[in-house]
Amino acid sequence: MTRGDARELAVHLIYSQTFTGDEPEQVVATRLQKEYYEKLAAENEIYSERPRGAQRAYIDAVVAGVTNRMDELNELIQQYSISWDISRISRLARTIMQLAIYEIQNIADVPTGVAVSEAVRLAKKYDGSDTGAFVNGILGAYARSLTPEEVK
Repeated sequence: MTRGDARELAVHLIYSQTFTGDEPEQVVATRLQKEYYEKLAAENEIYSERPRGAQRAYIDAVVAGVTNRMDELNELIQQYSISWDISRISRLARTIMQLAIYEIQNIADVPTGVAVSEAVRLAKKYDGSDTGAFVNGILGAYARSLTPEEVK
């Protein structure tokens, strides 16, 4: 499993958590159980290979991190989504942006540009090209606000 696949899977898990309200560890444990995971493979190719090692550690870290800092991440999204109330942004687009901002702030081996471009890719894939442009605008504004020390 590639980091991009792990990122996409993390979006699925975080998005799922916003509906269930389960603790992040429970969401990951449930959705990554072998039997459950195999059922999902028929619905989406991202589930064709279970995450192991570094990719599983990444998923555990970002799902817990985003879930535990959701209010803070939403405040940043609101700050950079000029003239848009966050409640008008689809839950999926918010989830994708939350993950990207979390990666920029907390995952040392994910460059800022990669976090933004991966978020745009996922937004286009799951929510359409207009959403991809919207996500790019918000994350681009956020990235431009970073100090040189904060940019990776």
